[in-house]
Amino acid sequence: MIIIKEANSKALLKEYVKFPFSLYKKHPYWVPPLIQEELDSFDKTKNPAFESAEAYFYLAYKDNQIVGRIAAIINWDEVNQQEKKKVRFGWWDVVDNVEVTRALLEKVHELGKKNNLEYIEGPMGFSNLDKVGVLTEGFNELGSMITWYNYPYYKDHLEQMGYVKEKEYLESKFPFANVKPEFFEKIVPIIKKRYQLKEMNFTSTKEIMLYVDKMFDLFNKSYANLSSFVAITDVQKDYFKKKYISFINPEYIKFVMDKDDEMVAFSIVMPSFSRALQKANGKLFPFGFYHLLKAKKESKEVLFYLIGVAPEYQNKGVTAILFEENYLTFTEKGILNCIRTPELEDNIAVQQLWKHFDPEVFRRRRTYRKEI
Repeated sequence: MIIIKEANSKALLKEYVKFPFSLYKKHPYWVPPLIQEELDSFDKTKNPAFESAEAYFYLAYKDNQIVGRIAAIINWDEVNQQEKKKVRFGWWDVVDNVEVTRALLEKVHELGKKNNLEYIEGPMGFSNLDKVGVLTEGFNELGSMITWYNYPYYKDHLEQMGYVKEKEYLESKFPFANVKPEFFEKIVPIIKKRYQLKEMNFTSTKEIMLYVDKMFDLFNKSYANLSSFVAITDVQKDYFKKKYISFINPEYIKFVMDKDDEMVAFSIVMPSFSRALQKANGKLFPFGFYHLLKAKKESKEVLFYLIGVAPEYQNKGVTAILFEENYLTFTEKGILNCIRTPELEDNIAVQQLWKHFDPEVFRRRRTYRKEI
């Protein structure tokens, strides 16, 4: 018999966060999160996502053992402002028993039905800066800190239950040796002169913080047309500043400004923390912090986390400025490999940015949908 319990106490939430550590114990490709960071993201007093969303966390038990978990989420900005009558599910992990998945998703269905919503979609988090998608290809590739890893049977469970593909995401990689500076060296001076633009590089996080609000405003503008996009609020900006920006090497954040010091483009790159997080195994202390700091300084692999261009500057070659600045930094750092984080399969414009680097799609993931 499968029993579902709401993880509505600190003790149960900790069990909820720690369940994947047993499910993927010693798995070579799973990248564990930091336990405290996960707990903080589920804390209504710490995560501003709860100002516009509600979430419930459930654990599945069989024979007194935890065999699955799921989060049922409603993003009310999405429902009310975009009129998408959707209930989300995320942070879903389960043993290979479709009946456990069925019991967990029933809780998501109940929440959607109670609030007169029309369909379920997931896995996904509270916002566009959370993890997204169930892995469908690339199971023999090391995961990253900003994606979920899962066993191949996850998608089989969903499809057996009548869930269908909603959105497809691609992850690509290319060796840094594929980046040929001649693709942007000649055009950059022309673009800068034509549109009176200048690059901005940084050596300290303190300098960057003066511009982060502008960056998130530009993020909202540049991604507004994507079907899955929900804008980041002012309160969330402050949260993400602390959660992400202070964690990223300042030299990996690049801005392009116009003559009036308005931001027209940005890119954020992160060193790969995957191996460091595996060594940390969910804990910063006593040695986790050391492994992460070492990776921040020495990793020869980088992830292109975010890139955004103001709508009025798209298709005008402005990204060449970002690529040139990153090329110079990567050369100095001795970077060997570049990874692109999940991008929507139908976002052809962003895929075209990378065509000269001969990227290889090495992972695919998708969200699934079912009518309520």
